[in-house]
Amino acid sequence: MMKIEAMIRPQKLEAVLEAVHELQLTGMTVTEVRGMGRQRGITYTYRGSQYTTPLSHKVKIELVVNDEMVEDAVRAIQEAAGTGEVGDGKIFLVPVADAIRIRNGERGEPAIS
Repeated sequence: MMKIEAMIRPQKLEAVLEAVHELQLTGMTVTEVRGMGRQRGITYTYRGSQYTTPLSHKVKIELVVNDEMVEDAVRAIQEAAGTGEVGDGKIFLVPVADAIRIRNGERGEPAIS
């Protein structure tokens, strides 16, 4: 099993959700986050004055998939979230040793489906 963590642009969330849904993947967590990378923050204009915030708004998507679905899921997220510009985000893959469904104690891949 692998945990996929994707940091994407907020406006790309719906497209990513549709792409993941088409793969029939379930069990996703979505969190609004702020961070910085090469994009170096955002410059805003408010009442004629410009100010820059070092942290840009992103959405973090987390899902755990079986090993056979990892590449398909990564490809779907990358295609749906990508614009080709700086600030598109990142995808991280983290191995998952085990998963346990609290309700009935199922372990492993049955617990994530």
